Amino acid sequence: MTKTTLPETQNLLAGLPDRLDEEAYAELAKGGACRLARIISTGQATPAGDWYDQPQDEWVLLVSGGARLLIEGEEAPRTLGPGDFLLIPARKRHRVEWTDEARPTVWLVLHFTAD
Repeated sequence: MTKTTLPETQNLLAGLPDRLDEEAYAELAKGGACRLARIISTGQATPAGDWYDQPQDEWVLLVSGGARLLIEGEEAPRTLGPGDFLLIPARKRHRVEWTDEARPTVWLVLHFTAD
């Protein structure tokens, strides 16, 4: 039997900055049609008039902090707190309206292609 060495254990919330000039994106894992990332926001929002329009489905979990996310076609932004998650289908335009400036907002994001 071949012995496999596992990678070092890490913590999603370790070393969070108090303030960033722009969001911090870190890819945590990828394989096949999936990509898992951590995004840290400290008051950033999508620039006025801009929308995310991605070719893959996106599952989003807000781990810490707070945010408001506007989905195209919805009247008002969704307010997200720790533990809130949602699935944004591919090509569904959306934008970040607000993130908490008082504490880091940590997103766990899974991009994938559905069968």
